[in-house]
Amino acid sequence: MSPLEAVLVAIGLVAAGVAGFLFARGHLTGGSPTRTHQILLPFTGQSISRRALDAAIRLAKAEDAVLMPAYLAVVPMQMPLDAALPKQASKSMPLLEAIEQRATAQGVPVDSRIERGRSYKHALLRLLEKEEFDRVVVPTTALAHGGFSGADLVWLLEQTPAEVVILRPALDDTRVVSAARANGRPVRADLLQSEAA
Repeated sequence: MSPLEAVLVAIGLVAAGVAGFLFARGHLTGGSPTRTHQILLPFTGQSISRRALDAAIRLAKAEDAVLMPAYLAVVPMQMPLDAALPKQASKSMPLLEAIEQRATAQGVPVDSRIERGRSYKHALLRLLEKEEFDRVVVPTTALAHGGFSGADLVWLLEQTPAEVVILRPALDDTRVVSAARANGRPVRADLLQSEAA
């Protein structure tokens, strides 16, 4: 065998080994080795169940996934869908920051979003059409007002190709992560204004 043939055989063996590793890794993890895994955490209010948030963070950490907290903003019908929503932005940005701080403290990457729609369901549909998720963790409460309706949750279970986890803490577990303060300190107002644009 000539030196050139030996080099070509060596390159072929290395390439086959790398391809085999990537193929096996993709099959073992249940997906493509180059695709980033994402876990969606949609919410609608100024606070989120601490248990639901912690569960989403644990899942993201265990699966080496990106956590995508998404505030779902409702735009009234008389306004354009891309209209500025400073009041909703001022309520959602501190909570998005609090979620990001809590997740990054655990080593979980975060890609926060604000998604607009004519209803929570419409905003969620728009987000699901734009992105691909491995999991959707939906925090719920026992309260009858705000957030996702029972019909929205049924729709989500029927329409989402990803795994859906609906998490309602026990009735006596009232711990929340709130928009009022991010990690014990107020959020700067200039951050709210720049993010609202």
